[in-house]
Amino acid sequence: MGGYDPRRCGIATFTHDLCEAVATALPTSLCYAGAVNDRPEGYAYPPRVRFEIAEKDADSYRRAADFLNFDNADVLCVQHEFGIYGGSAGSHLLALLKEVRMPVVTTLHTILRDPNSAQRQVMDELVHRSDRLVVMASKGAQILSEVYGAPSAKIDTIQHGIPDIPFADSEVSKAQFGVEGRPVLLTFGLLGPGKGIEHAIEAMPEIVKRHPGVVYLILGATHPHLVAREGESYRLGLERLAADRGVKDNVIFYDRFVSLEDLTEFISATDIYVTPYLNEAQITSGTLAYVFGAGKAVVSTPYWHAQELLGQDRGILVPFRDSKAIAQGVCAFLDDPVRMERTRREAYGLGRDMIWSSVADRYLESFQRARADRRTLSRTAFAGWTLASRPYVLPPLRLDHVVRMSDRTGIFQHARFNVPCFQEGYCTDDNARAFILCNLLDELGENPPSQDLDLLATSYLAFLSAAENPDSGRFRNFMGYDRKWLEEHGSEDSHGRALWALGVGARRTRNEGHRNLCEQLFDRALPALDSFTSPRAWAFCLLGLHEYLREFPRKEQAVGFRASLTNRLVELWKNSSDPEWPWFESSATYDNARLCQALILSGKAMPESGASEIALASLRWLASLQTTQAGHFRPIGSNGFCVRGGARADFDQQPVEAQAMVSACLTAFSVTKDASWSSQAKLAFEWFLGRNDLGVPLYDSKSGGCGDGLHVDRVSENQGAESTLAFHLALAEMKRADNLVEMPVRS
Repeated sequence: MGGYDPRRCGIATFTHDLCEAVATALPTSLCYAGAVNDRPEGYAYPPRVRFEIAEKDADSYRRAADFLNFDNADVLCVQHEFGIYGGSAGSHLLALLKEVRMPVVTTLHTILRDPNSAQRQVMDELVHRSDRLVVMASKGAQILSEVYGAPSAKIDTIQHGIPDIPFADSEVSKAQFGVEGRPVLLTFGLLGPGKGIEHAIEAMPEIVKRHPGVVYLILGATHPHLVAREGESYRLGLERLAADRGVKDNVIFYDRFVSLEDLTEFISATDIYVTPYLNEAQITSGTLAYVFGAGKAVVSTPYWHAQELLGQDRGILVPFRDSKAIAQGVCAFLDDPVRMERTRREAYGLGRDMIWSSVADRYLESFQRARADRRTLSRTAFAGWTLASRPYVLPPLRLDHVVRMSDRTGIFQHARFNVPCFQEGYCTDDNARAFILCNLLDELGENPPSQDLDLLATSYLAFLSAAENPDSGRFRNFMGYDRKWLEEHGSEDSHGRALWALGVGARRTRNEGHRNLCEQLFDRALPALDSFTSPRAWAFCLLGLHEYLREFPRKEQAVGFRASLTNRLVELWKNSSDPEWPWFESSATYDNARLCQALILSGKAMPESGASEIALASLRWLASLQTTQAGHFRPIGSNGFCVRGGARADFDQQPVEAQAMVSACLTAFSVTKDASWSSQAKLAFEWFLGRNDLGVPLYDSKSGGCGDGLHVDRVSENQGAESTLAFHLALAEMKRADNLVEMPVRS
């Protein structure tokens, strides 16, 4: 399982070649593939592909697991690369691995020595849920053991497979390309900035000076994901560079994704292969394996795979980003044909163990070890398919109403039924929420094909930028439909929500322009916090500071405000609480769980403050206060709230309260690993879906909107921005948690 031809990526080619090689090595077996699609329409796959997975649809992975279980597959071989699976760091794959009941052999195409937190969580799960782990270099096995604690007995080192290309003189193949008699340098693969090709082009003037007839062939299409984001700007930049350096007659770009047959011809015509990659942490390079095994001289930067394959004078290694060294390495081969021929023959001899037939035999040995390590139970009955054994199924993402409520200015505040109210304009609060949602969904890989998250996020961020009043340093909140501000500055809460959104953007967005603007606006908005008196504004600001300081941990002003606001909330709690009322104020009003969530996160950074303990105790009390005897979630109603010594209001129940509870409880779970918190989060989320006092859903699955509240006798039929965003934010956080942990089942 992985990408598959005709999808154009290295993993797709590898999956195809491995599947064919295994099928050939064991002709009596049924060897088939599952393909991960990066576009809604999929591809025209060959018959070998028997199931497909939609990259960004977590449920699609579960359906694939069901297919494999029912089909009684003997072993599943997963090709893993973070970028080809949906979810944060490709975490959607875990939804499948949690469900399949056969042994799993995972081939790791990328092994990071310094993963971020999301990548680390995914890798830890992969190590745990795989029966065997395949790496293609000894360095990979070392990192797996040292960084991820994988048992060495669980790791198989199997080199990258290559086609069986005969050893031949390159001159025989050059004529068909019109370069006979000329030294040929080659770089091939999908083009992108990480390839470092600009440094090889910079080396060409020195190479041409010593060997005027040399030609550098850059073979391959620009990576389709890069084309989607930036067009062909990278390739055009390389072409301009070649012209500027006076070597345009010595550089050939062949903008094609070539077939294996055509690639073999290009390799045969090559004298020296050049890999000027920029990242040392590349553990595997299929292109390097291909040319090395074909017996070609290689000049390469010292990324991990190259160090291992080209060591002991089996090639020439040069420093990263060093054009002069590349030129010297290439000329060292061209100046000494005897050395180049000796290097070629040694490489070809070693490459015989890398041809696909040999690699397939090694994989079959790994499959047998996986089956021997885990004697699988019978999967022919439904005994294990009870509700208690199945993961919690979340509603599919549907942003129709969010889009309906938005224009190029921002998102409208209110709606009548499911129709936006133009006359009531916009507000900073809702645009901040909407901007956070876009970032969370993008991080999850949840981007519906008909809706452009980046375009929506740009509108919401532009609104926040316009909302900042440069004269006061505060954010204005309300804007009329005529785009005129209705105040000099908004509430402290709206300022806090804006800061929160900017912190999320500074940390999570992949859009560099968005990140830079978020950082700038955040820094300018911080000083206003000195005078704030609203505890909820403090909490919103702390949530933003938490995000911001994950990206900029040394910003002293931000560190100082986190400490100040945390201490204010802690002192507030100490002055107000008692054993019967462990709360921050004499009343529990709105967005209550955000106070707890902010202190849980701040307490991680400031353990000496006691903030986490206070927050967890308060959240536990709030959860008990908002859980009925029947076992469903009942948020404190806005029609009177809850005052110490008095009765709490049961209605009108607001979606933001359910969303806040979902967020706070998932945060508590992430810190404590206490499963009761994830259960409480699910309980609060199900309030949207009808597990509430009236037994009716507030979320409208047809429109993608959410009712504005639960009254004593009905759901509000108006689907405003605050409520709709509350549902979708809660759903996004549940999806993120579901990717990484097992959600408990309904009790």
